[in-house]
Amino acid sequence: MSKKQQEKSQQTMTELMASAIELFGTNGFVGTSVAEITEHAGYAKGSFYRHWNSKDELFLLIVEQKLKQYRQSRNGKVHSARNLEEALDVIWDFLESITHDQKWSTIFLEFTVYSAQSENLRTRMNQSVYRLSNDIFADLVREHVQTDYPPEKLGAINTALFEGYLIHRTLGTQVLSFDDVRSAAISLALQNGTIQN
Repeated sequence: MSKKQQEKSQQTMTELMASAIELFGTNGFVGTSVAEITEHAGYAKGSFYRHWNSKDELFLLIVEQKLKQYRQSRNGKVHSARNLEEALDVIWDFLESITHDQKWSTIFLEFTVYSAQSENLRTRMNQSVYRLSNDIFADLVREHVQTDYPPEKLGAINTALFEGYLIHRTLGTQVLSFDDVRSAAISLALQNGTIQN
């Protein structure tokens, strides 16, 4: 493939992804078809299938790219943390940045639930490029954990609290704020991961 063809192919992918993100934000993941994505972007359906096998594949690529952007701002800060509390603050700042784009976090939550119906998707969604996995969390805080409490459990607890918050927000319960969940998660992690004086 020539350089010009590669550039055109990349532009097509970028435009299809932008179309998908816009439509997912309006209609949801399940409520958006490949035909709608391609029509909205001004392409034939064949253009979509030259790049992805399914809408699921497209969404996984979108998730990977979105999280890569978020993580770039987080990684340098977390490595300069001096203790568990500072590391957790950086992680929760990162999680909060995800919630600022409410449409995106709602679509991500919808896709997470949707992926539970397929063993292949469920397995892929548990990989670190698609979420704040227990392993990634453990790697980010491991050097600061002072007890024998497994860092992976700290990750699982924090992820569960964050995703639970997204569910509550999506349902509009408005009982818990992000700060409530953040405070509870950090407190629980410090209680289990640091030596109490």
